[in-house]
Amino acid sequence: MNFLARVLKPLFWAALIFSYVAAVMPQAEAPRIADSDKVEHMIAFFTLSLLAGLAWRHVALLWIGVALASFGLLIELTQAVPLLHRDASGADWAADCAAILVGLAVAFAGRRSLPWPRT
Repeated sequence: MNFLARVLKPLFWAALIFSYVAAVMPQAEAPRIADSDKVEHMIAFFTLSLLAGLAWRHVALLWIGVALASFGLLIELTQAVPLLHRDASGADWAADCAAILVGLAVAFAGRRSLPWPRT
């Protein structure tokens, strides 16, 4: 495994865990990084897709996209649990998917242009 993958994989898992915990904790206690929850979703899923796309460069971007879109759907289903006092939203999931597409496009460019060691 090359150095970049060794760095990006733990960053991806940390970002994934942070994203899930922030998405399901009570809204008043959740960390805020933007004024709009759609922007927060897009920042999170752009970051996740870019990290995953570069860390697992031998995995097809389509599968990474499907996995991350499923993760976004899991977040929305979890937020639908009344006990959590969160609001599930199809628009949030759409923002996730849009950000995934952009993040994977950037990851595609990175896969083609970054100097990767031969494996």
